[in-house]
Amino acid sequence: MKTPFTGVGSALVTPFMKNGDLDEAAVRRLARRQIDAGIHFLCPCGTTGESPTLTAAERLRIVDIVVEEANGTLPILAGAGGYDTKEVIHAAGEMATRGASGFLSVTPYYNKPTQEGLYQHYRAFAESTPLPIIVYNVPGRTGVNVEVSTLVRLAQMPNIVGVKEASGNVSQMCEIRSAVPANFIVLSGDDALTLPLMAVGGHGIISVAANEIPAEMVEMVELAERNDFAAARQVHARILPLMSVNFIESNPGPVKAAMAAMGLIEEVYRLPMVPPRGESKEKIVKVLKELGLLNVVISH
Repeated sequence: MKTPFTGVGSALVTPFMKNGDLDEAAVRRLARRQIDAGIHFLCPCGTTGESPTLTAAERLRIVDIVVEEANGTLPILAGAGGYDTKEVIHAAGEMATRGASGFLSVTPYYNKPTQEGLYQHYRAFAESTPLPIIVYNVPGRTGVNVEVSTLVRLAQMPNIVGVKEASGNVSQMCEIRSAVPANFIVLSGDDALTLPLMAVGGHGIISVAANEIPAEMVEMVELAERNDFAAARQVHARILPLMSVNFIESNPGPVKAAMAAMGLIEEVYRLPMVPPRGESKEKIVKVLKELGLLNVVISH
């Protein structure tokens, strides 16, 4: 995991205080918890971080805090994506001044560009910054899929260095790995598909579950990276119920509910996100109990 943005990156939740404001102290604590657990890189201000409801100032403040806590020890892949190319370029420029190491950039959503539109969007972004960009493909949320041929074109740009592939399409993930250059980073966007992707040459995961179990995610991925898939499968089997229950409702509802039950954050969301239903919370707590995670506390 010596290459930046390989291994396990935590798709960090954004903690809020009971009055709905950004909880800066909790941002700092959570970042420190990840770093202490040996995480390979941090991904603030993404989907799991409720980025659509963060103000521009809040996003920059989160990047400030996470960069301070990392203090150069690991890279910060900041979320900078959206449906307005000009605005994405502006936001990324601001984050770069705050010390972001690179950008995780979701495909333009809602306006559903063509494959040529996707290519031109990322090309314009790449030409605006010297920092590395990871394309984030999540068609279930955005309504548009980055086709393999488009990724191959994008991979020719020197600072488009990888893809977070969250299509859920294992065949497509395999095709990407075969079609792009060997040094093009292919990351899973689904915790449960991390091992299958690494088995065909993937480079790790941008992980929701790492918010709860950073050390276990690191252990699984490092075992796979060393080709010890027998041991990696054992870790995977143990933590699969958590990776699954995190998506019992829309992310990040379940993971924030779990972290609140673990004593890590206040359970506060910004509309339109709401807490999981009662029956969902019961399933979440059951999994946490089985994994012995309800005794986890974090110093305040």
